[in-house]
Amino acid sequence: MSQATAHTARWRLIGFLLSAVGSMLFAIKGVLIKLIYVYQIDTTALLAVRMLLSLPVFFGVGLLEWRRRPAAQRPDARSIGLAALVGILGYHVSSWLDFAGLQSVEAQAERLILFTYPFLVILFGRLIFGHRLRFHALAGAGLSYAGLLVMFGSDPARLTPAMIGGAAMILAAAGTFALYQLFARELILRCGPALFTAIAMSAASLSVIAHFALTHGVTLPPAPPRAWALMIGLAIFSTIVPTFMMSAGTARIGAQGTAIISTISPVVTIALAIVVLGEPFGIGEAAGTLLVIGGVGLFTWIESRPGRLRARRDAVAAEVEA
Repeated sequence: MSQATAHTARWRLIGFLLSAVGSMLFAIKGVLIKLIYVYQIDTTALLAVRMLLSLPVFFGVGLLEWRRRPAAQRPDARSIGLAALVGILGYHVSSWLDFAGLQSVEAQAERLILFTYPFLVILFGRLIFGHRLRFHALAGAGLSYAGLLVMFGSDPARLTPAMIGGAAMILAAAGTFALYQLFARELILRCGPALFTAIAMSAASLSVIAHFALTHGVTLPPAPPRAWALMIGLAIFSTIVPTFMMSAGTARIGAQGTAIISTISPVVTIALAIVVLGEPFGIGEAAGTLLVIGGVGLFTWIESRPGRLRARRDAVAAEVEA
């Protein structure tokens, strides 16, 4: 193996490791939130604390990235405003729906519902932009949503109105995050990944903090030290650190490689939910999990084949030129 080849292999290996660890850190979010809810902290307050702790980091990164660039390479005011609005959609609206749904839905079910968002990207892409529906996407979606039906239907006694309502909120969170993904693509090309993420997360943080101030006032919720430790852990280890790890991993192995690695996240969430939260996991949950992961995995694997990657790159290039 030549030195150049060895360097490339190490570069990609680091990318896979960064994406894998980032995915696993994101996967613990639902478990941490369930642990925090034990202390009677409501959804808006929890999300506000998470974003308040995250804001200085993302704002600082954005400021450094802005100053590093020559004036000619900085995005215009319209692109910045759109990035901020998209960020509010993806990290305020979507996150609030997800956090609220977790009050009545098990962490493992929440992760599997969110995991199906790529199919909603395809559906909304068809409805909004007229993108072509592909058979493998429909087949993967069919498998995944059948898995959710199997999982929820394995124990009908658990299907309380609160659980059904929570699941609907998490599905809505997946839908709003899918819209975020669709609208973000062109803005990422305009702003660059690091600056776009900083703008989007900073705007969402300010929006969440304003939401909290309007509904709760300016005083942070009283909570014992253990609850604060969990909330700080949520902000650092399930928000800030994985965001930058996933970005760094994607820079090395590409978005499709990161998507494949991310299939590990539901497994991590389920394992932690069983061990830490004591959530049930029987044949129905196992079958549903396999179907959901199999459906998303099938779709991601087919999308990642070289021919499809070249076609998608050409399509994106044509859109940018237009």
